Amino acid sequence: MADIDYTLRNKVDEVQGLVLRLEQGIGQVGMQVASVGQQAQETRDRLLHLTQEFNKYVVESQKVANIQRAETRIGVVKAELDREYGHYRKVRKVATGMLQGFDAGLISNDIARQVSQQLMMETPRYWLAPLLIALHAWIGDQRQLCDDAVREAFTRSPTKTSLFMALTLRRQGRDESSLRWLRHYLAALDPGQLGREFAMVLECVSQGAFGPAGVALIQDRLDTWRAQLLRDESRHQAQVDRWRIELERYVAPSSAAGFPRLVAVSPQWPQMDTALSRAGAHENLIREYSAMAAEEPTPADRLEDQVDDILDLLVSGYDDEELPLRREHAEHQAVVRHQGDLDAARRSLDTDLLAFEKRLDYLTIQTEAALAPGKIGVSRATQRMAVSSCHEWFAQAHAAYSRDYRAAVPPNVEAVFEGTHNAAGVVFQLPRWAGSFTQPMEALERSLSDHWDRAAKPFIDGLAYKWGANLIGPIAVAVVLFVCAFGVHWSLALIGIVAGGIWALVLWSQAQAAARRQEEVRALLARAKQDSLQQLRGAGAEVVDWSNAFRQADSRESEVRALIADLGRAGSPASPYERRVADSGARSGV
Repeated sequence: MADIDYTLRNKVDEVQGLVLRLEQGIGQVGMQVASVGQQAQETRDRLLHLTQEFNKYVVESQKVANIQRAETRIGVVKAELDREYGHYRKVRKVATGMLQGFDAGLISNDIARQVSQQLMMETPRYWLAPLLIALHAWIGDQRQLCDDAVREAFTRSPTKTSLFMALTLRRQGRDESSLRWLRHYLAALDPGQLGREFAMVLECVSQGAFGPAGVALIQDRLDTWRAQLLRDESRHQAQVDRWRIELERYVAPSSAAGFPRLVAVSPQWPQMDTALSRAGAHENLIREYSAMAAEEPTPADRLEDQVDDILDLLVSGYDDEELPLRREHAEHQAVVRHQGDLDAARRSLDTDLLAFEKRLDYLTIQTEAALAPGKIGVSRATQRMAVSSCHEWFAQAHAAYSRDYRAAVPPNVEAVFEGTHNAAGVVFQLPRWAGSFTQPMEALERSLSDHWDRAAKPFIDGLAYKWGANLIGPIAVAVVLFVCAFGVHWSLALIGIVAGGIWALVLWSQAQAAARRQEEVRALLARAKQDSLQQLRGAGAEVVDWSNAFRQADSRESEVRALIADLGRAGSPASPYERRVADSGARSGV
C-alpha cells in the first residue's frame, strides 16, 4: 500500500505539473494570439498605407509626366505659331502705328508705301495687309489704289474689313461713311453664326465709339437678334446653363476642418458640407460683382485714342486659321495650370474653349464677353455691359443654384456609432447605434449609454471564469478515487482529497486571472463609452455651429439677387463722342 500511495503521489504531482504547464501554455498561446492579431492588424494598416502611398506616387508621377508633355507641346505650338503666323503680328502692330503716325505727321508717304508693300508681299493671305496699302493710298489721295486695296481686303475677310473701315472712318471724323460701312457689316451677318470679331462690336457699343447714330443702329440690330434667337428655348437654356457653370466657380472650399466630430460620426456630413460650401458662393459672388456694379468707366479724352484701342483689339485678335493651334495651346496650358490633373484641365476647358470657336451665336458671344472677357478680347467696360444684358440668365441660374443646394440639405442629421474595439487582447464589436439630433441631447446620451451597457454587459460577462465547465474534470476524478477507496484502501480517498485541493488551487488561480482580465476589459470599454458620449456631445454642438454658419451664408442670397438687379441697370453704353477732336486729312470718300 505504501508503494501504491507513493506512486499515486507521484502521479498527482505529475498531473499538477502538467496542469500548471498547460495553464501557462494556454496563457502564452492567448498572449501570442493577441500579439499575432495585433501584428496582423498593424501589417494590414501598413500595407494599406503603403498601397495608398504607392497609388499617390503613381498619380503624382503621372501628373509630372503630363506637365512635362504639356510644356514640351506648348513650346512646339508656340514655335509653330511664330513660324506660321508670326508675320501677322508685325502687320497688326504696323496698322494702328501707321494711323497714329499720320496723325502726328511723323511718317512720310515713301516710308508708308515701302512698309505696306513689303508686308503685303510677306503676308499674301492676310486680310489686314491690303488695308495697309489702302491707308497709305488714302492719305496720299490715290483713290483708285485705295479702292482696289479695300476690295482685295474685302475678298479676304468681308466682316473684318467692313468693321475696320467703319472704325477707321469714325476715327477720322467721316461719320456718314463710317455708318455706311457699319450697315454693310451688320446686314451681312447671321446672328447664329458670328465670327469672333463681333466682340469688337460690343466693345464699340460699350465705349460709344460710333457716336449716337452708330450706337442706335447697332443696338437696334442687337435687340432684333436677341428676340429672334430667344424664340429657340434651347438657346435660352444654353445661356442659363453657362451661367450656372460660372456659379460653380465660386463654391467655397470644404469646411470639414471646422467640424471634426460631425465628420467622424454623421453619415449626413457630406451633404451638409456640400450645402455649406455652395451657400458660401454668395459671399464670393458679392465680392466679385459688387465692384463691377460700382464701377464708372471713364472714356478716353480723345476719340482717336478710344478707337485706336478698339482697333488694337480687332487687329490683334486671332484669325480663324490660327484657332486650331491656339486651341491646342490653351489645352496644354490648362494641363500645366492644373498641375498635371487632366480631369481638372478638361473641366476648365469645357467653357474656356468656347472662346476658340470659329462661329458663335450672338447670345453666346454676349455671355462670353460677360464671363471670359480676356479670352474673347474685350475690355472691362464691355464685360460690365454684357453682364447687364445677361442679368436675366444670371438671375435664373442663381435662383436654380440656390434652390438646389437648399433642397440638398438633409432634413435629419444623425450620429452613428459602431465598430470594433481592441480590449486586453479581445475584440469587442459595438452594434450599430443611430440617433437623430432632432431629439434632446439628454435623451441621445441616455440612449447611447444604454446601448453601450446592453452591448458590453454580455460581452464582459462572457469573459468570467466558467466554474461549471472547469469543475467537471476534478469532480469526476474525486468521485472515482472515493469509489476506489471503498474497494481498495482508504488511503486512496486521502490521495483524492489532496489532488482535489491542488486542482482547486489551480482553478482558483485561473479564475483570478479571468477576473482581472474581465475588470481590465470593463475599464477599457467604459473609457470607450465615455469617448463616444463626448463625441456625441461635441457633434451636437457642431450641428448648432453648422446651422448658424449655413444660415448666415444662405442669408446672403437676397443680397446677390439685389446685386444682379443692380447689374441689370448698370450697363448702359458710355456717352458717345459727339465731336471730332483731330483734323486728319481725309481726302478720299472711301
